[in-house]
Amino acid sequence: MWSRFSRQTLAESGILSGMTDYHSHILPGVDDGISTLEETITTLIFYEKLGIQSLWLTPHIMEDYPNKTADLRQKFCDSLTAYVQKGCTKPITLHLSSENMLDALFLQRLEEDDVLPIIDGRHLLVETSYYNPPFEFSNLLDQIICKGYVPILAHPERYRYMSIHDCKELSERGVKLQLDLTAVVGAYGKDVQEKARALLKKDYYSILGSDLHRLDAFVRWLNVPLRKDLLISLQYLMNK
Repeated sequence: MWSRFSRQTLAESGILSGMTDYHSHILPGVDDGISTLEETITTLIFYEKLGIQSLWLTPHIMEDYPNKTADLRQKFCDSLTAYVQKGCTKPITLHLSSENMLDALFLQRLEEDDVLPIIDGRHLLVETSYYNPPFEFSNLLDQIICKGYVPILAHPERYRYMSIHDCKELSERGVKLQLDLTAVVGAYGKDVQEKARALLKKDYYSILGSDLHRLDAFVRWLNVPLRKDLLISLQYLMNK
C-alpha cells in the first residue's frame, strides 16, 4: 500500500487520461501561444498519447490581442481540418472559446454579445492583470452575470493581489475558479504553487486547464514528481 506522501509525476500517473483541458493557447498564430499549425498538430498528437479526450482552445482576447470572433472561428476551422486530415488514432474533441481580459474591449464586446462562451454556452473564461484587480471588479462580474453568463476566473492562484479568502468569496458568489495544472508543480514559482495547493485542498476550484503556451515547457512540468495526495485531489477536480 502506497503512502499518501509517496511521489509520482503527472505524466506517469495516468490521471490525464480522459481529461478535458478547459484552457489552452494551442490555436496557432493568434496570441502569445503556439505560433504555427505544425506545432499545433504536434501538440495535439502529444495530447492523444496522454489520453486527453477533449480540449478547449481559448486564445486571448484583450487590447493587446484584439482577436475578432470571425477570424478565430476561421482559424479554428482550418486547424480542425488539418488535424482531421492527419488521420489521428485517438482523435481529441476540439472546441473554440476564448480567455477574456476584463478590460474596456471586453466590456464593449459583452454589450454587443460578441463573445465566445465555454462549456455549455453559458460560461465565460475571464482573466485580470496579475498585479492589480480591474477597476470596479465586482461590478464587472455583475455585468457578466446580468448578461446570463457564469464567470470562470482563470488561474486565480497567479494573481498577486488575490488572497485565498478573496477566492473563497468569489466561489461563494458563484464565480467558478480554474486551476492551471502546472501551477501545482511549481511552474509559476513557490508562492503560486503554495496558493494553488491550498485552494485545491479547500476544493475552491471548479475546472482544470493546462494553459499551454509551449509544448516543451508543458512536457517539462509534467515530469516533476508530485505527492500522491495531490494527484488524488487533481483527479477529483477532473471528475467534477
